[in-house]
Amino acid sequence: MSEHVLHVSDTSFEAEVEQADLPVLVDFFADWCGPCKMLGPVVEEVSASYVGKLKVVKVNVDDSPESAKKYGVRGIPTLLIFNNGEAGATKVGALTKSQLISFIDSNI
Repeated sequence: MSEHVLHVSDTSFEAEVEQADLPVLVDFFADWCGPCKMLGPVVEEVSASYVGKLKVVKVNVDDSPESAKKYGVRGIPTLLIFNNGEAGATKVGALTKSQLISFIDSNI
């Protein structure tokens, strides 16, 4: 696990995501999800490039279903970018490294 990626739960979601000072990339995932397993290492690798510009967090939808429900996550992996506590851009499904960087850069 990357030192730049924080795991959050329903109880810590508000403080870590909605009240964050930086834009936040949230990766909603599950351990049993194949595309999530493909995306996870990409998110971890890319997170190091955004230190100080973007906070990167992961939310396990099995352990923290309320956060996923609150933001309408129906399929995983789902990536959401929060700016000033508000959910903005969304991507569903696995992305390549270049697709992830493009998604982040166009939304922060």
